Amino acid sequence: MADPKGFLNIDREVAPTRPVEERVKDWNEVYQPGSLLPIISKQASRCMDCGIPFCHNGCPLGNLIPEWNDFAYREDWSAASERLHATNNFPEFTGRLCPAPCESACVLAINQPAVTIKNVEVSIIDKAWDNGDVTPQPPERLSGKTVAVVGSGPAGLAAAQQLTRAGHTVVVFERADRLGGLLRYGIPEFKMEKVHINRRIEQMRAEGTKFRTGVEIGTDLTASDLRRRYDAVVIAAGSTIARELPVDGRELNGIHQAMEYLPLANKVQEGDYVTSPISAEDKHVVVIGGGDTGADCVGTAHRQGARSVTQLEIMPRPGEDRAPNQPWPTFPMLYKVTSAHEEGGERVYSVSTTRFEGTEPEEGEAVGNVRALHLVEVEFVDGKLEQKPGTERAIPADLVTLAMGFVGMDRENGMVEQFGLDLDERGNVARDADYATNVDGVFVAGDAGRGQSLIVWAIAEGRSAARGVDRFLSGASSLPAPVAPTDRSLTV
Repeated sequence: MADPKGFLNIDREVAPTRPVEERVKDWNEVYQPGSLLPIISKQASRCMDCGIPFCHNGCPLGNLIPEWNDFAYREDWSAASERLHATNNFPEFTGRLCPAPCESACVLAINQPAVTIKNVEVSIIDKAWDNGDVTPQPPERLSGKTVAVVGSGPAGLAAAQQLTRAGHTVVVFERADRLGGLLRYGIPEFKMEKVHINRRIEQMRAEGTKFRTGVEIGTDLTASDLRRRYDAVVIAAGSTIARELPVDGRELNGIHQAMEYLPLANKVQEGDYVTSPISAEDKHVVVIGGGDTGADCVGTAHRQGARSVTQLEIMPRPGEDRAPNQPWPTFPMLYKVTSAHEEGGERVYSVSTTRFEGTEPEEGEAVGNVRALHLVEVEFVDGKLEQKPGTERAIPADLVTLAMGFVGMDRENGMVEQFGLDLDERGNVARDADYATNVDGVFVAGDAGRGQSLIVWAIAEGRSAARGVDRFLSGASSLPAPVAPTDRSLTV
């Protein structure tokens, strides 16, 4: 274990961010480069000899957190990297993007600030890349079996890497022009620079995984094509259909889904555009939705030079401390200030949008541009949200982004119908304990089967589905299966 008295003598210290006035002028990650290493050994020493490490249960991957905390405390970075990779294919992704349910489950968090598990994790993997400890792991022999993976997000990549290392020949199909799914075109560069995706892809190529971009299953290739060419198929297409806001004025120009807005900003960083076709520059921006995607829109608008940024949330503001009905070690809903919120803007809770107001259409246009958003305060009455009379008001809005979550997998390409897949009561692809669908040889992992969830769940499901595929192809499997598909206890 780490220092037995570390948690008594060392205060929690998190990664410092760059000054706001500096970072909003670029798209680099918000954290000070190299700022963690001088403090991370002491932070890892706060991991106590708790007897039963509930952080294991808090993490869907079952990460061996006390073990790699101990190695980080001793600055044995190679050993720490080995323990970290034993359960997680892509810790540089989760170390930057996961909301860290492991920290909520930390035993120290019962009455003290939790261990900075997420910061320790990202320090270990960044050091591993710097030291050359992350190398390709090609299989010793090939099985002669082939697998198609649909989708190159974290679930698809995890499943593909596990199956390639098991000796199967794996091809990943991605309908976008670049690999990574929402990691590539949904997560802003200031939260995770895309170099982290690129070098993992190169590692996977060196291991033998093959990739095909710009191919949409259901249109460019049919389900029959895949079933004929491959011995197994893993559907990891994500949950990409955004929740709509059916109010008057929704058709006005300047109102966009978050996943229409955010990818264009990323494409600017990739060199596809000089400026984004949907820019917040000199505009009053309103973001509807108080979650992480909404915060991504806020940070993007700041960097594009918005005149003002307002984020709306229909639910009440969460508390600073755990609510009585969210006891340790559950994942609590707490008031969170992200790096984007530190950069400015206003957050408004307990409000609902009633309609949009627009300008008169220009000549040749069917509709005008949005110029105002009308909202009303809401409150819970007998368990239902109701509008509060007399609280209606309008706020300026030249650009509105809808960041209200996702409701399911894209059905327009016909892939679900072509495969003949059964859906569960939530509209997700149904699967059994091995992540197998009702169609022989077809498996599902990640948000396509689970519904919208966390990146750590996506990787865990990709690893678990890989085990099911390996058993299907080989009769047995030594691959790990971190989670059962019905376990949604930590979905947020």
